[in-house]
Amino acid sequence: MLVTSGQIRPLSGSGQTVATAAVIMRDVSHPLRRSPLPSAAADRATPAPGAAIRYGHADTPLGPVRLSRDDVGLTGLVFTDRSRDGEPGPTWRRDEASLEPVRRQLREYFEGERTEFDLELHLVGSPFQVAVWSALRAIPYGESTSYGTIASRIGRPTAVRAVGAANGRNPVAIVVPCHRVIGADGTLTGYGGGLDRKAWLLALERSRRQQALAV
Repeated sequence: MLVTSGQIRPLSGSGQTVATAAVIMRDVSHPLRRSPLPSAAADRATPAPGAAIRYGHADTPLGPVRLSRDDVGLTGLVFTDRSRDGEPGPTWRRDEASLEPVRRQLREYFEGERTEFDLELHLVGSPFQVAVWSALRAIPYGESTSYGTIASRIGRPTAVRAVGAANGRNPVAIVVPCHRVIGADGTLTGYGGGLDRKAWLLALERSRRQQALAV
């Protein structure tokens, strides 16, 4: 399920406005089947402004991560040692229990028991960012693609650098698999969690995928 909604907010210190978009996603695709790029649903929903954020933590083989969610869905999954967003906001409330489903699915993913996530996501960004994040969700488990391919898929073939920037601003690591995007020549390029983590995640998925296909 993909629901998008547009909002207009003023630019700080100016009379101009900039469009933002919220995306609510639920993944139901088969992990080894290529999914089409999700499209906006006919229904539209506007998230409540100032929704309370709850947060918690999870331990992973790649280090601790901070999780956050609102009443709609998961809003953040970041490696605590690499987050550019600093500490939780002053109005955030720690609520580990509400994030247990996320921790459980992460454990299953790292143990090789899960190849797709069944989580409600609430990602807020510009319309361009939302398009990029949606395209990331269509990259099959165990595969990778290039920034140029993502740019073409969202109808912006010349916006390769902008795709890279949006990829880097993905607020929900692993679940929205920005680690599956690599350079056109096959080299690993920027990843918010660090290139060592990106390589580890790609190796894990490729290994598990090969095992699944061999059965």
